[in-house]
Amino acid sequence: MVRLFILLAAVQLVLFVLALISCLSADRVRNAPRLVWVLVILLIPLLGPIAYFVWGRPLPPPTEGGPVRRHASRPSSPDDDPDFLRSVDTEKSRRDSEMLAQWEKELNKGEED
Repeated sequence: MVRLFILLAAVQLVLFVLALISCLSADRVRNAPRLVWVLVILLIPLLGPIAYFVWGRPLPPPTEGGPVRRHASRPSSPDDDPDFLRSVDTEKSRRDSEMLAQWEKELNKGEED
């Protein structure tokens, strides 16, 4: 029975520390101001940390199906970079123009013969 009591006390202490650290380090908390959650965690021994993890902890950002946050300063892939796409387009246009000019030159040379 004493071992069970020690185990439950350890679990309660771990929950208390994790909830307090999580509450104090979160940017925002849900359903109540941060001070209220800190008081709930401190004053209600086991149910306070559990209540914080269930109702107060901020939700993680959505990963699938939701908008993806990207840094506006640089694109994540070349397909998203308008400057890169523009340079590819101009390079391709230049090569196409050179090839067309070469074909016209060869065509005119063949007609002269």
